[in-house]
Amino acid sequence: MKTFKILSVCGSGTVTSSMVAQKLREEMEDRGLRVSTNEGKPTEALSFAQSGAYDLITHTSPLPKADYGIPTISSVSCLTGMGEEEFFDKVEETLKSLVK
Repeated sequence: MKTFKILSVCGSGTVTSSMVAQKLREEMEDRGLRVSTNEGKPTEALSFAQSGAYDLITHTSPLPKADYGIPTISSVSCLTGMGEEEFFDKVEETLKSLVK
């Protein structure tokens, strides 16, 4: 089974991104998907994406305008709790689409 690499981004690259990353790991495991996560800041996201090491970026802070070459999904709903299930559904759908 493939392990998907997700970059979780927040303003400081620490607290909020770590919280989202933990939620992602738990929820995707419950859905039968294996993920590993790392955290970063918006200013680091493009170089991380261009490294080819990641399949997806989730973010609570706006990302600089750029072509990341991989899907990016806002994870603000993990902070508010509103729309969180839809966020996880979108992540699951996106990851599954990458193995086709």
